Amino acid sequence: MTQLAKFVYSPSYTQYDFGPSHPFNPLRLVATKSLIDTMGLLTPHDTIIPDLATFDELFLIHQPDYIDMVQRFQTYEDTLNPNLLRLAQDYGLGTEDDPVFPKMHQAGSLAVGGTLTAARLVASGQVLHALNIAGGLHHAKKASASGFCIYNDVAIAIKWLREHTSWKIAYIDTDAHHGDGVQEAFYDDPHVLTISLHETGQYLFPGTGSVEELGEGAGYGFSLNLPLRPYSDDESSLESLLSVVPQALAVFQPDLIVSQHGCDGHFWDPLTDLLASTYFYAQVPSLVDAWAHQFSQGRWIAVGGGGYELLRVVPRAWTLLWAQMIHQPLANSATIPSSWLEQWQSSSPEPLPRTFLDRLEDRPTTPSSFAITQQNRQTVYHLKQLVSWLQ
Repeated sequence: MTQLAKFVYSPSYTQYDFGPSHPFNPLRLVATKSLIDTMGLLTPHDTIIPDLATFDELFLIHQPDYIDMVQRFQTYEDTLNPNLLRLAQDYGLGTEDDPVFPKMHQAGSLAVGGTLTAARLVASGQVLHALNIAGGLHHAKKASASGFCIYNDVAIAIKWLREHTSWKIAYIDTDAHHGDGVQEAFYDDPHVLTISLHETGQYLFPGTGSVEELGEGAGYGFSLNLPLRPYSDDESSLESLLSVVPQALAVFQPDLIVSQHGCDGHFWDPLTDLLASTYFYAQVPSLVDAWAHQFSQGRWIAVGGGGYELLRVVPRAWTLLWAQMIHQPLANSATIPSSWLEQWQSSSPEPLPRTFLDRLEDRPTTPSSFAITQQNRQTVYHLKQLVSWLQ
């Protein structure tokens, strides 16, 4: 009998740690797991511990020389070796975004292993839905780290699925940053549809993701981008998503949906300029769930991603995601358990929210919201003019 959902998690996920001053802090994973547990949304039967990805699995996307370089940082002494650090620069390592740390290969391989475990569970028919909150490392390239991402777990899992099934796969990315590494990996593949909703690269890393990036060769038209204007709110973001994704899925007819749920577009996030609230982060998984059951026989793999407001945003957003995956969506009035607040408040410099959905009085407003919405509509119109099957 097929189980509805599995939560892929390891306590060792915390080893993926660039240091206490780095925004990509594994504390958010521990706090999220803690909130899901406190809400009673997870049983031991629902949880599965992943193994490290093998070298052969990493080779599905990454070049051997890059993997070898990552693996060379095993000890603290290695991270201080000037000759090694000089060589690492060519691979995007040892930078401000991607500093080196001991055993980073093992930490990155475990994140990949989590998403591969999710892929195997769904591909085997054991479960319909699987979540790896430590995944979503969508910036890593074939031969370089990028944007806090060492190995690209999403691209590796999709490539593994393409080699072990005959499935067509739709990838939906709502992280505030463009899913450039996944797009690049399948830019010429007509069997993988990539859709990325993100803050425009005119102002935000990685500087890519324009509507003109449509794929190449046989994959032309199967890379879709929705770059949002800074300060886009829930309503405009959801309108943009709904203007493109359902029609794209109806034409593409995927056998599986993979979704990336970075929550760094939240108005409290320190690294981006979008104004999403946790209402958006409740609606997106609800929509993806419905699309999976409409188009891909319910098959759905979800991963985490960005999110740098570690305690006020990430745990709420990803608890809302998991609740939807197990078909126990939280009510709009759902509150955060006081025991969780007491446990984590001392780790937060700001008061922790007491409800899953942000209060209206906490949501910022901008006098330019109408103009921003109109600009986003123009972006959608431009994309539809470029891709005939979206019209």
